[in-house]
Amino acid sequence: MAQSLINPTDTLARQNEKLLKIVDTLMRRAEQGPDTAGVAYAQFERAVMLEEEVRARTRELEHALDLLNSSNAQLATANAEAEAARANLANAIETVQEGFALFDANEHLVMCNSRFGKHMRDVHHQFQPGLPFRDYVHIVSASPYLELPEGETPAQWAAQRMARHKEQHVVFNARMAGDRWLQVSEHRTRDGGTVVLQTDVTDMMLLERQERERLKDDQAALIKATLEHLNQGVGIFDSEQRLIGWNRRMGELLSIQIGRFRIGQSFQTIFEQLSRKVSFASTEDAEALPRWTSRKDRRAALSFEVEIGTDRILAVFAQQMPDGGFVISFTDITAERAAMRAISQVNETLEKRVTERTLELQDALAEAERANASKSRFVAAASHDLLQPLSAAKLYMASLDSDIEDPDQRERLTKASSALQSVEHILGALLDISRLDSGRAAIHPSEIPLGVMLDQMRDELAPLAAEKGLQFDVVPNSAHVSSDATYLRRILQNLISNALRYTDNGRVLVGARRRGDRVIVEIHDTGPGIPPEQQDKIFDEFHRVNAAASAAEGLGLGLAIVDRACRLLQHPLTMRSTPGSGTRFSVDLPLACPTDTAMEPQDDPVAGTPLAHRIVLLVENDTELRNAISMTLENWGADVLACEGHSEAIALLQEIDIAPDVILADYQLDEDATGTGLIADLQAIYGPLPAVVITANREPEVQNEAAALNARLLYKPLDLDALRAALEAQPGFS
Repeated sequence: MAQSLINPTDTLARQNEKLLKIVDTLMRRAEQGPDTAGVAYAQFERAVMLEEEVRARTRELEHALDLLNSSNAQLATANAEAEAARANLANAIETVQEGFALFDANEHLVMCNSRFGKHMRDVHHQFQPGLPFRDYVHIVSASPYLELPEGETPAQWAAQRMARHKEQHVVFNARMAGDRWLQVSEHRTRDGGTVVLQTDVTDMMLLERQERERLKDDQAALIKATLEHLNQGVGIFDSEQRLIGWNRRMGELLSIQIGRFRIGQSFQTIFEQLSRKVSFASTEDAEALPRWTSRKDRRAALSFEVEIGTDRILAVFAQQMPDGGFVISFTDITAERAAMRAISQVNETLEKRVTERTLELQDALAEAERANASKSRFVAAASHDLLQPLSAAKLYMASLDSDIEDPDQRERLTKASSALQSVEHILGALLDISRLDSGRAAIHPSEIPLGVMLDQMRDELAPLAAEKGLQFDVVPNSAHVSSDATYLRRILQNLISNALRYTDNGRVLVGARRRGDRVIVEIHDTGPGIPPEQQDKIFDEFHRVNAAASAAEGLGLGLAIVDRACRLLQHPLTMRSTPGSGTRFSVDLPLACPTDTAMEPQDDPVAGTPLAHRIVLLVENDTELRNAISMTLENWGADVLACEGHSEAIALLQEIDIAPDVILADYQLDEDATGTGLIADLQAIYGPLPAVVITANREPEVQNEAAALNARLLYKPLDLDALRAALEAQPGFS
């Protein structure tokens, strides 16, 4: 096999160089050597052929160089265009007002503009192309310009940031030094890359903060006005033991200047001031309150007594709130203690052993009654004092309804009225809890047609079911049961309204089953059900399965009232619930034999003509409520004779010598006079005048007094529709 003198893998230039060298060598040998058998000519011929091949290779080399030059020119053009495009892209993202960064599919920084990370001057220079995304997050988390949430470390923030990065869409706000806020958002590109945008939202956050502060100020003003109506000194603290509300009475009872209290002040600071003013009965009492406030778990109510100087004794009561905060109230019980001391002094004349045993028994009994009733007394007193301004506020709201035409203002009025309605429901629940806990709740068993009561509830609650798109069915029945009508209605109303409130779709079914001499009322719903771990807690006060619900939806007192009322009436209450399938509540009632006098559905009195030019004698000792009721009645066309008390009403009627068409009187006028007493006096003078009594007192004695005078009874806060119906339905109105 012939061996080539030229290596094909050499470049054309190298091959030409070798060929020229071979030709030169052959030519030199042909010229120097003898011509034997034509060898010289053959070598010459071969040299010529080689020279021709060199020329061909040279032309190929020149062509290849031309192609290479052309390719280099095109590559240079492409590079120039790429650089121009990159420059244009850099200029474009530089004009973006937000911080902009682009990471490729391998999580490395491709490019960013000068605004990206500008709020972190210490690390801004480290954001260079090629930076891995994880390193970028680590750099940001370690920067002192990033203000982390309280209790969160840079490592925790970085781990949470990387976890969010795995999501398809990411948007969050980050607080920077100097009270600046950035909104950070991530967007995915088609090739798997990531675009990070940083937008300065400081102005928006400031506006939102100002609005929150304004709402807080409004709420603080409302709380302040509410607290000032209480006779007890009250201090309200949040879950961090910081003071958020108090009333002037607190400073008066503790002999501490009101200026010493301020929003955000720690309980420890206030307790130190208190310790210098008061004397505790024992070291245990002195340590009990700070130990109680420092606990983070659920706390039972705490009560004890302290002395200020030698002439004042205060009862201290501490109660936990649902959010972990607490309320401390101070009640002056000096007169009570003085009375007890007087009784003790009178009894000192008795035989020593009897005296000692009597005093021990009295002290034990008083302590037991105080411990059992302190919570209920405080809630009842606070709720009762709030009903007066709440009634006035509702009436003022109603008087504005026809005067406001602006849609936005009407919407605000509607929301305010709804908020007052929620407060009314909450206060009603608190009063019910107080009455049931105090042991003073009186029951009046009677024969009740269960079907009539359930039909009335169906009519009342059907609009709520229709609004939510629920199927609401009440199975007809003719059973008569033995129970207290008021409490039974409250039990069933709470259970049915709860079922409607917590059922988002499906059905609520109410029915009754007869089992021997018992009737089982069942309320079924297709709601979310109650988790097993919460089924033992739903009857506790302030416990709600849906913790995110607003206060307008209640404070979790409905089932607590149901449980207490069922125990009071001895009606067994059972519950069965399956998460995701619904809940069933059952109330076991004793069956009553129907009689000819069994309760039948009573139609509401037919409303009379409007109250135009009817003379209404209004007697109310609360100025704001009196003005509000007067305005409302005048809007209905009535002529109002407004008086503050018993003597003023008698004197006014004697002066004008006109008998009113109807008397509208508050029950508690002052310490010695009542509305029922005034009505009795006026009926003795003018005959059987129609009358309506308004009160926040739900004791049976008030009901009996009103019934004896044939007077309608309305409870505060007043319902306008009920008030108008009661006035127009009085005898003699035509």
